[in-house]
Amino acid sequence: MRRLFIDGYDDLKTRLTKRLGSADLAGEAMHDTWLRLARLEPVGVVQQPEHYLFRAALNAADDHRRREKRHSRSVDLDRALEIRDERPTAEEDLVARSELETFETIMAELPPRRRAIFLAARVGNVPRQVIADEMRISRRSVARELMLAHKHCLARWKELVD
Repeated sequence: MRRLFIDGYDDLKTRLTKRLGSADLAGEAMHDTWLRLARLEPVGVVQQPEHYLFRAALNAADDHRRREKRHSRSVDLDRALEIRDERPTAEEDLVARSELETFETIMAELPPRRRAIFLAARVGNVPRQVIADEMRISRRSVARELMLAHKHCLARWKELVD
């Protein structure tokens, strides 16, 4: 069987490459098949030795694919364990809550119309003309209210946070 493997090596590898679609995988399978043949005890007469060798090489290729798949899963698991947790830490969460409370305090200090204009423009991304139309005021009034709200927010933020 080993002699047949050596003598028909090139043909067997060519057939295997065509069947598997990969010369590398065929080479690995040929190597594994040779190692199996070296460990194999004589079992008697094989009716179709070429078919037997080809099937043994295909089985070796299947085994190689399964090993690669298991290995890639363990590599994926290793990568997953290395991924940084994107959730905020307790400290970051506390800082964010504190900043939100400060923002809410500052917003509560604004007159209702100014607050509504500021939130619509800055948080809601509503165009100034739409705000003006909905509130039945001029676009210039919207710009003025935004400027005043912005000044107030900056000044109060500096007082409360810094």
